[in-house]
Amino acid sequence: MTAVGASYDYPVPTSISIVIPVYNEEATVQVLVGHVVRAPLPEGMTRQIVCVNDCSKDGTGKKLDELAGLFPGTEFVVHHKPVNQGKGAALRDGFARSTGDLVLVQDADLEYDPQDYQKLLRPIMEGKADVVYGSRFIGEPHRVLYFWHTVGNKVLTTFSNIFTNLNLTDMEVCYKVFRRSVLQSFTLKCNRFGFEPEVTAKIAKIRPRLRIYEVGVAYYGRSYEEGKKITWKDGVKAILTIVRFWWTN
Repeated sequence: MTAVGASYDYPVPTSISIVIPVYNEEATVQVLVGHVVRAPLPEGMTRQIVCVNDCSKDGTGKKLDELAGLFPGTEFVVHHKPVNQGKGAALRDGFARSTGDLVLVQDADLEYDPQDYQKLLRPIMEGKADVVYGSRFIGEPHRVLYFWHTVGNKVLTTFSNIFTNLNLTDMEVCYKVFRRSVLQSFTLKCNRFGFEPEVTAKIAKIRPRLRIYEVGVAYYGRSYEEGKKITWKDGVKAILTIVRFWWTN
């Protein structure tokens, strides 16, 4: 039976690249990658795991170099950046090294659960979507943490939606899945946390308009004491990024 809303513009994807930017995550990165390796995927789909070490100052680099031995049979690409540039720059490097039909963004800090991959991939596998965003705000379990972070996320998402004319509920979410051809159709410029509003602005500009879906994902957020890195300053920069990339390329 044909799925409602399905399209046949693309062949069914058979491979995925999971791109993980990593900075000072010595304590969590191997645990996270273990979850990624074991996460169920659609039948027959192969996975490539691309880890980009953003010049970490702890033992992250060593932990990444051990991955192939810990998880034999998994395709790993590990890239060590010589200087720290930020999440956006690390993702650019990871995307350039990705070979999968699909590309999924995964953080290294255990805030997001790879068990959600099947749910994220379903709209694309059914031929309904070109891009899928997760959302921490549409019904899935989440750790209760900072009220003002939630307010800030919703303000940034609303501000982004005003410019892009999308109706996302969580623009700043980590989990985003793209057909690789989508990422290859534009150039990303932001080096740090501006990646989220930049990529959202750029996919919104593509014509004919991309099919963007959103699915609920679980969220196990960290406190600052546990290593959370993003601050209110990144929120201010995100607002400037939204405006910048709506008016420019």
